[in-house]
Amino acid sequence: MDPITHLMTGAVLARSGFNRKAAYATVAMTLAAEIPDLDTLWSIRGPVAALQHHRGWTHTFLGVPLEAAVVVGGIYLFHRWRLKREKPAKQPAPIRWGLLYGFALIALLSHLLLDWTNSYGLRPFFPFNPRWYAGSLVFIFEPVMFALLLIALLAPVLFDLINSEVGARKPAFRGRGWAIAALIAIVALWGWRAVEQQQAIQLALNSGDFGPAPNNVQILNVTAEPYPINPFRWQAIVETPAFYQLATIDTFNKTVATNQHSDIFYKPAETAATLAAKQSWLGHVYLDWSTIPLVTQSDTDATTGLTTVTFRDLRFMYDASFMHGREDPPLSGTVTVNGAHRITSMEMNGRVQQ
Repeated sequence: MDPITHLMTGAVLARSGFNRKAAYATVAMTLAAEIPDLDTLWSIRGPVAALQHHRGWTHTFLGVPLEAAVVVGGIYLFHRWRLKREKPAKQPAPIRWGLLYGFALIALLSHLLLDWTNSYGLRPFFPFNPRWYAGSLVFIFEPVMFALLLIALLAPVLFDLINSEVGARKPAFRGRGWAIAALIAIVALWGWRAVEQQQAIQLALNSGDFGPAPNNVQILNVTAEPYPINPFRWQAIVETPAFYQLATIDTFNKTVATNQHSDIFYKPAETAATLAAKQSWLGHVYLDWSTIPLVTQSDTDATTGLTTVTFRDLRFMYDASFMHGREDPPLSGTVTVNGAHRITSMEMNGRVQQ
């Protein structure tokens, strides 16, 4: 998910009651809910390094306890600095560090859960199990979730303003009901979308519209990827022995929309160029992550003798709001191979790997 959604999730979790149990609970849970994404700093080393390490060990059950210790350790140092700087006249209330560590663990696990709900996925059991898991229930930025979290955080502030105008007493811990309601609504949204996702898959399986010759296709697998906001709209990816075909599913109207020309992607044959590209650093990383890769090659340039091999993931090859997946698929890479089948360059999303 996007960083703001993670941060707000941590803050809303704290407001659901954890902030009543220990000082610094809100700051600990807010920071912990986003700290796994510090692995994006690998982008400094280039786009392939970023893809290799994003949602790596910081997004694993093995890494969560260490990250919680880092968060609580940072708060401990801040607390000590604050005591020395302010020098309170009376003894401050003791910090319940054990509880704070447990709350940080909960917020970190919320990060893993939210990342599982979208299409990119994560490897929570790495390094013991390298498999990627993705629920594909919500878009990578889900406006409905964002709105629920934002309301849970802002509504208490608004009501505080109203109460101050009428002279009502301000509660010490406000917003608990709003926070709990938002979290329940988000879980309900996931459940609803899971039901609609299965209906979308079933509609695709029952449809006879796939292939150049409809009603004569062996379907091997069907996946359904989410659109933002609308829980009834899904992008289906149908795999057959010879090709993949995309379709837009409307579970409310029970319709399957696909085009036998523009929505079919044939599985390309292996060539010396694609084999060389798959052995590159980008190739290894991409094929390790992608669950539905499509690897194609251009014609060899007559002047330079170079061939460009393109790596795309069919899960992201559809248009949705701010994502133009057909014209410019996100998370796509290219490897340039010379006549001797040696790698001359690698790019991810237009960024060259040095």
